[in-house]
Amino acid sequence: MPEIENVAEHNALFGKYELGRLLGCGAFAKVYYARNVQSGQSVAIKIINKKKISGTSLVANVKREISIMSRLHHPHIVKLHEVLATKSKIFFVMEFVKGGELFAKISKGRFSEDLSRKYFQQLISAVGYCHSRGVFHRDLKPENLLLDENGNLKVSDFGLSAVKEQIRPDGMLHTLCGTPAYVAPEILSKKGYDGAKVDVWSCGVILFVLAAGYLPFNDPNLMVMYKKIYKGEYRCPRWMSPDLKRFLSRLLDTNPETRITVHEIISDPWFRKGYKEIKFHQECKFNEADKMKDLNAFDIISLSSGLDLSGLFDNSFNPADDGDRFVSTESPDNLIRKLEEIAKVEGLIVRWSKEFGVELEGQYGNLGISVEIHRLTDNLVVVEARRSGRDGAAFKDAWKKKIKPKLCACEGTSSQQESESHSGSQVAGG
Repeated sequence: MPEIENVAEHNALFGKYELGRLLGCGAFAKVYYARNVQSGQSVAIKIINKKKISGTSLVANVKREISIMSRLHHPHIVKLHEVLATKSKIFFVMEFVKGGELFAKISKGRFSEDLSRKYFQQLISAVGYCHSRGVFHRDLKPENLLLDENGNLKVSDFGLSAVKEQIRPDGMLHTLCGTPAYVAPEILSKKGYDGAKVDVWSCGVILFVLAAGYLPFNDPNLMVMYKKIYKGEYRCPRWMSPDLKRFLSRLLDTNPETRITVHEIISDPWFRKGYKEIKFHQECKFNEADKMKDLNAFDIISLSSGLDLSGLFDNSFNPADDGDRFVSTESPDNLIRKLEEIAKVEGLIVRWSKEFGVELEGQYGNLGISVEIHRLTDNLVVVEARRSGRDGAAFKDAWKKKIKPKLCACEGTSSQQESESHSGSQVAGG
């Protein structure tokens, strides 16, 4: 990024910000530490390269990100100070939270129940505030919880999910590649879901980790973990109080209809112990034309790796070029039979690789697709396709434009709802 390097040399971005060290980077953005030369205030500046997002849906999403973030003024949400731009770059000037990730501290050991409650109260205050404005985060996880210099929690990643801190805590609690461990069961069911209910589930998982020191749903086998989440199979440690165990059972209720709401959380006896309602100055006013209902951070911030749920699995999986996943209600037998029929029409060679797995090959060797079907529940399966041939473009053309739409059509699923660039949205019920 020559332009930024030149700015750094002169230590003056727009004559206002002195750029410092690189904090992290993602596919479309870099984040630098900076200081306001007039006030001395420390800030974090996210710099987006316009050329990398030009001609994509990301342009509109960045505009919506600015619109939403400029409205969120809460003591436990990372603040957007201002947005600047040049011909080739967009600059998000944001609050710098220097205390680091909350989970960097818990990786050293679980918190007391009182301290867990304090952080949970601050988290719910922020989440409830967002919900009241029609914004649903849907990507609440350890990386998104920061601590300021006073030890207070700040919710981040309303646009920074693609950016990773250089200093990262070790251990199973940290999700460098992302993890499905915080995903609500209804997201796996492909039946649509309530953004507020999904956030409450994730908050429940976070509270469990704070008080227990480990994840409630965890297994090295992805499908086993999915099943545990879907069935709500977890076990509280013996040191948890009966009231906390009861409270967690309401947060981690697999039925979103009966799961506790934010309003009910605030009224719960365990939650209210030592609770002081957080009061703050409301800095923004809404114009009727500006109101947006049912917006969520995934839709607003497509720079977020969380938007693509396939990114929650592993680093080697590149949804744009290497593969795709979606949830289906069809039986494995029916899906395999349908695959064979489609392959015949498309002139592809079919080779069996395992009980519910096939290899599809083009006649000239340039196209190769490995398809595996995993049983998730009695009624749901996960279909995973990976490119095994050398031509990524051929994979996208064959799988995403021809094979997958027909597979989805066999269960009445509209392929128009499934984005090529965000294959994880199928898992999210999108």
